[in-house]
Amino acid sequence: MKILGQIAFLLLLGGIWCQNNRNAKAGGKSTKRSGGNQGGDGGQSPPTVELTPGSTGGSGSTRGTAGGTAEAGREGAAGARAPGQQTDDMRLYFLKNTQVTCNDGTAAGFYLKEFRGSRRWLLFLEGGWCCYSKETCDSRYQNIQRLMSSSGWPQTKRGTGILSPQAEENAHWHNANIVFIPYCSSDVWSGTGPAPTPPPRPRQGREKERERSANATEYTFMGSLIIREVIKDLIPKGIKQAKVVMLSGSSAGGTGVLLNIERVASQLEQLGAEAQVRGLVDSGWFIESKQQRSPNCPETVSCSPEDAIKIGLRLWNGVVPDRCRQLYKKGEEWQCFFGHRLYSTLTSPLFVVQWLFDEEQLRVENIYIGGQSLSEVQWQYIQNLGTELKNSLRDVTAVFAPSCLSHTVLTKSNWMSYQVRGTSLPRALHCWDRSLEATRNNRTPAKGCPFHLVDTCQWPQCNPTCPALVDQATQQELTLLQMLVAMGLDLQRLGLDPQGDEVPLASMVSNGG
Repeated sequence: MKILGQIAFLLLLGGIWCQNNRNAKAGGKSTKRSGGNQGGDGGQSPPTVELTPGSTGGSGSTRGTAGGTAEAGREGAAGARAPGQQTDDMRLYFLKNTQVTCNDGTAAGFYLKEFRGSRRWLLFLEGGWCCYSKETCDSRYQNIQRLMSSSGWPQTKRGTGILSPQAEENAHWHNANIVFIPYCSSDVWSGTGPAPTPPPRPRQGREKERERSANATEYTFMGSLIIREVIKDLIPKGIKQAKVVMLSGSSAGGTGVLLNIERVASQLEQLGAEAQVRGLVDSGWFIESKQQRSPNCPETVSCSPEDAIKIGLRLWNGVVPDRCRQLYKKGEEWQCFFGHRLYSTLTSPLFVVQWLFDEEQLRVENIYIGGQSLSEVQWQYIQNLGTELKNSLRDVTAVFAPSCLSHTVLTKSNWMSYQVRGTSLPRALHCWDRSLEATRNNRTPAKGCPFHLVDTCQWPQCNPTCPALVDQATQQELTLLQMLVAMGLDLQRLGLDPQGDEVPLASMVSNGG
């Protein structure tokens, strides 16, 4: 019996050892698979981040190439869902074409949340301005690497606002196929490849040589190509059978919509798709700067957006829509980055969402609401900006333009709360959608469903649904008048006496939030 007991004990030990050995091997394979995956932790469930404006996850620390990491990343991103992973999350897919990359050579890609059976697709381009020289790109890579590299992208994202899969947050688009395309090309989605090396010039002076050397860069700029490749990779997912493809984006992503919508429509048509391609531009409708700056833009901080685009276009091998390009002589193509110059040349339907007092437009003029003092000249500029933006939107068929101080709206969870003349943004988009469908089917569009909505009141924050203003020093919410006083303006001198009977003041005293 003792011998039999010892044999049984040894067999039990052997079974435990074998099971542990198998688990160790499986764990090793799992670690190996996810080890090359950008943003994944070996042997653990893929990380999930909530998608908020400008968010693309953490930043990696090293630059890489698209080759092996792309393959490993695709394997990890397209693998089976980890236990407990929410099915509402968008999943990361790296591009099959490994030659089209982020700035630093890491694989570009997209996040996808499929809705089986839906023939509507919503593609969203992330924003984040640009870089246009070695100095600005090096600084960008050091400080916001996530906008130049995929090395830290998480494997899943959770959409918010118009990207949300929840009906209560996104009534009309929650049941569409949703695609989020992270911004990692720093070229306002216009780049088509590595920057060309300028030919050597005879008897070139040392100063010119230094200038060329300073502008030389090791980065690649492929924003427009990334969009093209995403469309290709979505073919197996069913985009060729789409009824509607909405190309949307915020800030630089919104400008990217303006620059690429005709190209996307042409690409889908060539693939045999019958989809109507539409554009949705959020806070990407900019006005040229009014500040006088050095024409040579020698210092990065002195460059106006126009100068940055002029310089950047050469660096990025940037492209603009053909019909707009034909309006301007060589070297003036940068004007096609401005919606009010480009809009009339577009043939695809377009909806423009634009705060009339856009904070990024103000920052271009060194005006920071809630962050510094404000001069009377700057206050006058703020008022003029609202009028100028209104005028630029006059001929836009579909527009939602509240008289508010803010920037971007589409991916905010409370995007449904903002209204113009009693109509919310989701409602206006739905009305536009119904009108386009009626036109396609030779029907008369329904009445009482507006989608050209521009605030008529003249002051910032005069719309009672505006986002609240926040004092950067105290983080307290303030009314516009309180903010102006905090920033050092003399209200009586400017004719803004709160005790007066000026009509706009009643709305300015109430909090916009």
